[in-house]
Amino acid sequence: MNKHTIAAALGLALASSTTLAADAKNVILFIGDGMGPTVLTATRLYKVGEEGDLEMMKLPYAARIKTFSHDAQTTDSAPSMAAYTTGVKMNNEVIGMSSDTVAVAPSKDANGNKSINHCASDNGTPVPTLLELAKAAGKSVGAVTTTELTHATPAATYAHICHRDAAYAIAEQAVPGGAGFNSALKEGVDVLLGGGANHWTPYSADNPKGRADGRDLTKELQDQGYHYVTDKSALAGVASGRVLGLFSQTSHLDYDLDRQAEGAAATQPSLSEMTAKAIDLLAANDQGYFLMVEGGRIDHALHGTNAKRALADAVALDEAVKTALDKVDLKETLVVVTADHDHTMTLNGYAAKGNKVLDLVKDKEGNPALDADGNPYTALVFGNGPNRPDHRTALTSEQVSADDYQQETGVELSSETHGGGDVMLFADGPGSRAFKGTFDNTQVFGKIKAALGL
Repeated sequence: MNKHTIAAALGLALASSTTLAADAKNVILFIGDGMGPTVLTATRLYKVGEEGDLEMMKLPYAARIKTFSHDAQTTDSAPSMAAYTTGVKMNNEVIGMSSDTVAVAPSKDANGNKSINHCASDNGTPVPTLLELAKAAGKSVGAVTTTELTHATPAATYAHICHRDAAYAIAEQAVPGGAGFNSALKEGVDVLLGGGANHWTPYSADNPKGRADGRDLTKELQDQGYHYVTDKSALAGVASGRVLGLFSQTSHLDYDLDRQAEGAAATQPSLSEMTAKAIDLLAANDQGYFLMVEGGRIDHALHGTNAKRALADAVALDEAVKTALDKVDLKETLVVVTADHDHTMTLNGYAAKGNKVLDLVKDKEGNPALDADGNPYTALVFGNGPNRPDHRTALTSEQVSADDYQQETGVELSSETHGGGDVMLFADGPGSRAFKGTFDNTQVFGKIKAALGL
């Protein structure tokens, strides 16, 4: 990584912003990963019905956002989130780099983990992120997610890498003083909360997905003054300072539906709880803060065409938005809620008002609508994915309302793909009036940057 390039770009950005008047002291950027317009509508129906509104929908300013990447009509999460944090269009799989950066995947080490990074110094250049610009202006910064902390969306706030799968190298960039540290972060990201402890801890028989280089990044961060917590109660006990919270050993945090049903709620904090703690810690800085909060598992459930878990996680994000709105002063805090990309889920048929969105399509008497072969069908379906029956059979409400039910798809694929449609954005607080109309995802960066006076 070319640290001098980042420093120079940061300097130019700050110099050019001296004439801007900051409207916002703080910014909270909420990302519903994969939360396209149909997901929002289905979540509204699931949570509050046709005539209700999600908390995010109550925000007074709204816009439609174009999401295509530099090389693809349908983006993946790496360049779409990076467009928000840098204002630059990137190729799919690339995070925080110039548009000419070629995505080069990492390879496996002797333990079978993708820890060998192949991002060369002559393959593109890093571009400054909002988080780095905020740090340079003396603000505190944080990233909160229900995914692995090294996943594409949180990584796009603090890392620069030619491929999103290089998770072990991404983790290094968050560790002050260590090899690979992103020095534009100065003393480091103040709040880091998510999953995937294996990318931060050494390989062992008990940690087979751990780091092959033997580094314990959790210890290195503690040596730099960070609190390190691994469960809900420990997070609640952090009253001040910087914190690294990793609430799953491997992979992501549980889906919210499972977190509550299986007792994980006793150990894993909810997205609302992580959001509240992050705000409390970051607000101690009288210069303000920038916080990114991601409901990341919405996307994962959609890839599996499991609408119930997707909607439950979208509700969890909406509750986190409410938590934030209840805590902050909108006279000084800009709140932006959006998605990084769409999915192929659609709401279909002519269901009667009040029909449960996770149920079969039914008329006002409760009779199922029938397809050409005389079989009932669900209100939610996907354009593609893993559940395409060769011959449709009769479905029941009990079947399709089950936690593990996978909605049917039009095209059979092993995993459902992203959709290329525009996504919605909602905003309130200082600078929020700029968020109206239809514009490119890269312009979100400029509007947030201007609101902060960076």
